[in-house]
Amino acid sequence: CESFGLKEVAEYWDQVVKINDHQKMRFARKMIKSMFNTISGKKIVLLGWAFKKDTGDTRETASVYVAKHLLAERAKIQIYDPKVEHEQIESDFKYYKALAEGQEFKNYVTIATDPYEAVKGAHAIGIMTEWDEFKKYDYKKMYSVMAKPAFIFDGRLILDHKKLLDIGFEVYAIGKPYGIKYQNMDDLKSE
Repeated sequence: CESFGLKEVAEYWDQVVKINDHQKMRFARKMIKSMFNTISGKKIVLLGWAFKKDTGDTRETASVYVAKHLLAERAKIQIYDPKVEHEQIESDFKYYKALAEGQEFKNYVTIATDPYEAVKGAHAIGIMTEWDEFKKYDYKKMYSVMAKPAFIFDGRLILDHKKLLDIGFEVYAIGKPYGIKYQNMDDLKSE
């Protein structure tokens, strides 16, 4: 835009990019804070790697940025996406420099082929892509094999939060009103 003499338009789009980057980092920080400010060694499952449903396209996916922030805190990441190839996910980690100096992919990241296997022993699930199949999962079954307290972070607002609360999950979602047991991620004030 700037090369066409549209300085204000260029500045606008630059700010949009900055806000998007801030939201990704904010989502990861809210996950960390709600899990008692420590995720070192904790297993966090990211459901979805594609930047949107019904595609295997990972360009500028929010998942890689969230994973990068979680890995910086020494979390163990498990990733499940129904369409994105394993090689693409590993390539994204290299391209976006998502691993800290000295971290090896195989020691901190596992790519799952089954969501139910992925959540075994997990402390949290992060919904990163709005895949329709994620709405249909048996979350009661998932909860039964997760570490407690078990957390769900719905970054796409696609799940039935009341049902998840009734199962026993600690539920956090962006843009939802605060309730007695229900937590809006915006209510977790940054320090």
